[in-house]
Amino acid sequence: MHMADALVSPAVAGTMYVCSAAAMTYSMKKVHLEVDTKKVPVMGVMGAFVFAAQMINFSIPGTGSSGHLCGGMMLSAILGPFAGFLTMIGVLLVQCLLFADGGLLALGANIWNMAFYGCFIGGMVIWRFMMKRSMSKKKIAIASILGCVLTLQLGAFSVTLETLASKITELPFAVFVGTMQPIHLAIGLVEGLITTAVLCFIYDARPELLWMYEEKEDGKLSYKGTVGVLAGAAVVIGGLFSLAASSNPDGLEWSMKKVSGSTELASSGIFYQIAHKIQAFTAILPDYSFKGSEAAAGTSFSGIIGGVIVAVVCLAVCFLIRFFKKGKVKNCE
Repeated sequence: MHMADALVSPAVAGTMYVCSAAAMTYSMKKVHLEVDTKKVPVMGVMGAFVFAAQMINFSIPGTGSSGHLCGGMMLSAILGPFAGFLTMIGVLLVQCLLFADGGLLALGANIWNMAFYGCFIGGMVIWRFMMKRSMSKKKIAIASILGCVLTLQLGAFSVTLETLASKITELPFAVFVGTMQPIHLAIGLVEGLITTAVLCFIYDARPELLWMYEEKEDGKLSYKGTVGVLAGAAVVIGGLFSLAASSNPDGLEWSMKKVSGSTELASSGIFYQIAHKIQAFTAILPDYSFKGSEAAAGTSFSGIIGGVIVAVVCLAVCFLIRFFKKGKVKNCE
């Protein structure tokens, strides 16, 4: 559901940047990451995991479309909505700048559509409500599927609202909505099942890694073992499974083609030019491949190096938050 720059006007893009920046600032104030917390490495590993998982487009049978994991619901169920949201920003930022996945002008909109709903509606509302009294695999499955379906529907609807506000006449609102919502319903169901599988694994392996888990039961694996399995899965998914990703257009591109006959729209203006030039400079692996090459090695390399960079970015955010919090404490003293 990564929007290209041509889908948003500069005014709408700027508005969505402000909205996403406000949510990010609030999250940085609310998130609590202590020096010895176990959530710090998990944040980096899960960021890498979601990045790798997003590289795998799965086919939606009978449609000619494909979808991929968004990951906001999964991250918030593990890290909490605030740390989950910051991790999603790290994923989307790396995708945009290093791989030209989603437009730079549209980054604020992509953060809102793909991260805000998943973390704050899926995590803060649905997950929090479901796990308020106790946690079980049945509750995890219900929360995961309901959360992914609902938040993906909200994200898809936001895309149509943003194109409407941007006056993208090639995508008439009513027709675009009627195409976007059903296909993302199917994608949300698949994401819900994937999220259920991952969260149930963690529940069995090391349940205290899940947000709001308060019982005192030992898991089947150690903390290091669980984090190690997730890290290994991120490497295998990004470096190997990504090669089997569907070549069908994703839900957004498929909807655009159904409505306008093309997956690309023309754009012109100084803001689009600046965004394009910046992205052309920073995207060292455009479309997850080596420049000028379609070799499979480029995809595998992108999956692995991208995951590493996302993990580093997420860890850097953790340490920066801790650094500024320590500074505030010293000033108060």
